[in-house]
Amino acid sequence: MSGPDRYDDTADDHERFEAELLAQDRDARSPSTADLDDETARQLIRELLDTGTVTPVVDQRLLVHEPSGTAFESMQQLAVFHTGWTAARDTGEADE
Repeated sequence: MSGPDRYDDTADDHERFEAELLAQDRDARSPSTADLDDETARQLIRELLDTGTVTPVVDQRLLVHEPSGTAFESMQQLAVFHTGWTAARDTGEADE
């Protein structure tokens, strides 16, 4: 295509638009750990302690994530880990 009409060609616009919407949907389904502030992390850890998903090891000042067996010294790190672990587990179940 040559001439002024080549700038008016919108044949691929719908494909680019659909690809952009799919990328936004994928991003919306993925949890963002960057938004996990201290209070949110503390609340999540309290919930995980209540459900038995996390076990405290008081004498070593550790929190153990029971499903994975991973130990953490920081509530923030554990909250981020659990958020990612849950997302990966949920994605794996959806793929099966």
